[in-house]
Amino acid sequence: MEVFDVNKLKNLYRPDSNSNGEDNGSVVIIGGSSLFHGAPILALKTASRIVDMVFFSSPEPSIGEVAEQIKSKLMSFIWVPWNEIEAYINKSDAVLIGPGLMRFTHEQEDLKTEEINNIDGDHDGKLTREVTKRLLSEFKSKKWVIDAGSLQVMDAKWIPENAILTPNNKEMELLFGNKIHNSRLKIQELSEFIQERAKAHNCIIVAKGPETIVASPDEIVLVKGGNAGLTKGGSGDVLAGLTVALLAKNDPFLSACSASFIEKAAADELYKKVGTNYNMDDLADEIPQVLHGFLK
Repeated sequence: MEVFDVNKLKNLYRPDSNSNGEDNGSVVIIGGSSLFHGAPILALKTASRIVDMVFFSSPEPSIGEVAEQIKSKLMSFIWVPWNEIEAYINKSDAVLIGPGLMRFTHEQEDLKTEEINNIDGDHDGKLTREVTKRLLSEFKSKKWVIDAGSLQVMDAKWIPENAILTPNNKEMELLFGNKIHNSRLKIQELSEFIQERAKAHNCIIVAKGPETIVASPDEIVLVKGGNAGLTKGGSGDVLAGLTVALLAKNDPFLSACSASFIEKAAADELYKKVGTNYNMDDLADEIPQVLHGFLK
């Protein structure tokens, strides 16, 4: 297994000086809920620095009101009514689904699909599951990043070809039904497990951790760097937003590896200034400078 080569960042798409509107990528971000309305904001903030257009929508009706408040502080996105989401997915280059979407209130990893469908109540988790299944099935050929709430409620058989999954340990367990304990597994053993799943579902898996493993059916890379500041809530949302932004104009595996490397590098730059005393807004703000430094 090789360590990610920073020189591969030079292969990332760069806007042409003669570009017109939306030539440099447009993405849709689907997420947010009455409980987790902050998560998609970090993804929006990060992605809007890289692509030309970011469209944001949520199946949660109350998020429309939240979006209006967000617009007073972050103007660089367009709020899309939920009943128009299909049209915007069609016109966009890549889609992120999951940050801030509600999951089930009870652990579901030991339940069969039919048992999940028959659970009384848990409307929010069922809504996320239904929305995730419908959109992934309807737009199989779209470039997808699947994260957070969607990963926690979906079935692995729904994963579209070449989709990028960004699970933490819990999400990996819920999706694939295997217990993951990074502290107990050697990196080599863990990487073999992850690549087996990438091969089985023809996707790219970003197994986040102090040493992140990025696996496709044919390639596997270790991404080092970062620090304990990345354990704070929201780092996954920043990574998801960065990943979908890069995916808009780049190969999925390069996008997944590059996003992980850039986030860790930005965290390390912040560490030089303030140690681990930074939050994810700081991280989202640092990423454009770090990316520019690698590409110039």
